[in-house]
Amino acid sequence: MESFSEVWNLVCAYCKSRITEIAFSTWISRIEPVTLDFASGVAVLKVPNELHRQTIMHYYMDLLEEAFREIFSQEIQIRIVTPEETATEKKKKEEIPLNENYEFTFDTFIVGPSNKFAHAASMAVANKPAALYNPLFIYGNSGLGKTHLLYAIRNEISHTHPEMDIVYIKGDEFTNELIEAIRHGTTGDFHQRYRHADVLLVDDIQFIAGKESTQEEFFHTFNTLYEAKKQIVLTSDRPPKDIATLEERLLTRFEWGLTADIQPPDFETRIAIIKRKAELLQIELPDNVIEYIANRLKNNIRQLEGAVKKMKAFHLLNGDPYNIQTAQAAIRDIINNDQPTPLTVEKIIDEVARTFGTTGDDIRSSKRAATISNARQVAMYIVREITQMPMQAIGREFGGRDHSTVVYAIQQVEKNAAKDPKIKATVDDIIKNIRDR
Repeated sequence: MESFSEVWNLVCAYCKSRITEIAFSTWISRIEPVTLDFASGVAVLKVPNELHRQTIMHYYMDLLEEAFREIFSQEIQIRIVTPEETATEKKKKEEIPLNENYEFTFDTFIVGPSNKFAHAASMAVANKPAALYNPLFIYGNSGLGKTHLLYAIRNEISHTHPEMDIVYIKGDEFTNELIEAIRHGTTGDFHQRYRHADVLLVDDIQFIAGKESTQEEFFHTFNTLYEAKKQIVLTSDRPPKDIATLEERLLTRFEWGLTADIQPPDFETRIAIIKRKAELLQIELPDNVIEYIANRLKNNIRQLEGAVKKMKAFHLLNGDPYNIQTAQAAIRDIINNDQPTPLTVEKIIDEVARTFGTTGDDIRSSKRAATISNARQVAMYIVREITQMPMQAIGREFGGRDHSTVVYAIQQVEKNAAKDPKIKATVDDIIKNIRDR
């Protein structure tokens, strides 16, 4: 169930095997996928500037068309656009291009005992928005299909109610947009976008927890939409009651409607998922290969589908047969690629900044406002907690502060967390969010 952005990696791999490294890094690697519409057979790709577009069209268009033809087994017309052209597109109301997630429909969602309740609830919401379950809250571990159901709801409503304004947003992006709106004095536009939606879909809502201004804003957005009988659908990696530092008033509202969980798929469902993915990629996998994959990847649908996609890539690029050996290589590749991305100080500071409603630059600065100072101390504490960096190295990451400043900051956070359960919960939740990314 990949978006076009993920499938684009196959196209890049195909091209990379057929041109020089310099040509690939200079021209192909800088292309960004925008949309793919199988119905019209059109793919839209973005390049940095007009010169890049002319070069691609004159020298690499045949290669790209060949790659799409090999991977998707159909002719795809390629349209090359520049940032100036795509900037206009971003102003449109449609938040998820229908064809960006062409596989995310109810028809392509494999239903099993682990997800049938969430699937049925999602279909009910899509068929009668705001009439049955409002809000609908879906939770489960990463890679089990929550985002698929959100997109399926969005695609279904878009087809049956094209007049409806449907907004999709991730929890952390909601925070980022709010910060930008406050900074640039455009909160009116922000309210217009979210409080006038007919359907609001929020993925990973847990990321607003602990962020006071974000929760305040979402509380009013929720109330406005709910009172206007507009549909709200939320997803999370945990049930509402387990989201630490989520305000009680939001917790209560998240449980007003229906809460549905998704569990890892059983063996039969995993078999069906692999077969469906192979069908979508137009490849035939032997039964023993399908069972081999299903027996080794048990907890993540994304990994199951990734293994099938990886096998097709090995076949296209190396001529590898669809056998157990190729499946083993694909699974090794998938598991290695799914290892957590190394955490950096930058990522930690950004997450703390989002929680406190400030910016990474402010945290590194010499500003002494209470909110910024508190955020800085918490960021230093978490950097030490997660990375175990030396105090002097941490000080350098925070604008060249000395060893004693870092020690004092860490001691302050430890003292405050020991006295105030809310502070401890906020710090713990930030650490969990960082490690879960």
